[in-house]
Amino acid sequence: MAVPIFERLSALSEPIRARILWVLEREPLAVGELARVLQTSQPTVSRHLKQLGQGGWVEHRRVGTAAIYRPAQDDLAPEAVALWSLVRSELEADAGHPESMLAEDLRRLDAVIAQRDGARRDFFRLQGSRWDAVRDEQFGRAFIVPTLLHLLPEGLVAADLGCGSGLMLPLLSPVVGQVVGIDREAAMLDVARSRTADLDNVRLVEAELDAIPLEDATIDLALCTLVLPYISEPAPVLAEVARILRPDGRFVLVDMAPHNRDDFRRAMGHVRAGLSEADLAAVAEAAGLEVSSWRRLPPDPSAQGPSLFVAVLCPSGADLCP
Repeated sequence: MAVPIFERLSALSEPIRARILWVLEREPLAVGELARVLQTSQPTVSRHLKQLGQGGWVEHRRVGTAAIYRPAQDDLAPEAVALWSLVRSELEADAGHPESMLAEDLRRLDAVIAQRDGARRDFFRLQGSRWDAVRDEQFGRAFIVPTLLHLLPEGLVAADLGCGSGLMLPLLSPVVGQVVGIDREAAMLDVARSRTADLDNVRLVEAELDAIPLEDATIDLALCTLVLPYISEPAPVLAEVARILRPDGRFVLVDMAPHNRDDFRRAMGHVRAGLSEADLAAVAEAAGLEVSSWRRLPPDPSAQGPSLFVAVLCPSGADLCP
């Protein structure tokens, strides 16, 4: 019957296997990289790695088509750890001599790591001009908005004012405690209801925005996207927003900047043609809100409508408002 200590001694009795473990402690490496460090062939390295793996000394993970090896010392028996500690101390002492093989191993290891870093930089330099396309091919872009929404504090109560078909509701649902979608059009809410049928924290309400059926100071975040062009007088809507917002709440408004495209306005059924920063500030002040920020959004080259802005408003006198 084999005695474990002799099996462990056998695994470490070959100098190249001890060198492999010693190098891998400094940097996980692929077979080809180890071969360059040790100045031997890849089949030789693979053979010794197989023996070390069978003895539980190394483990590997797949990165693309390559196997990256590292020591498996976290899973070693205490007796094996003690044995390796003794061997390592001898290797460290030998590596202290600049002319030794182990010192040369370290120099070649540094060169391999530098070569790897250079290859990575070359890859990004070659791919830089088409990196967006490469990333889109692999991952798409659907993750971008949900990622940004996770910057919101947890447990917020949100209201999507004029939610329409409910496009924003599934995006908000995973990152807030509760979201209320409000719209005056029953047909739009039917679509939103289908879209959010499996979302337990979404509630839909049919109502006008100048008479929102929510309690005072119950909303942390109110959102209104391209809705005000359909409302002839925005003041009552903003007054309702001020009423339902908590004292530290925020109102995010996305709307059209002023424009003179009457054909577009008529085609879309708009009753208003955009809202300037000054006009918004005046209406907001009368409603008990302050404009914390107002900025134009970058135009989408494929879009046919006027340019948009995003504004953040908060209750008058809130600490975060100017």
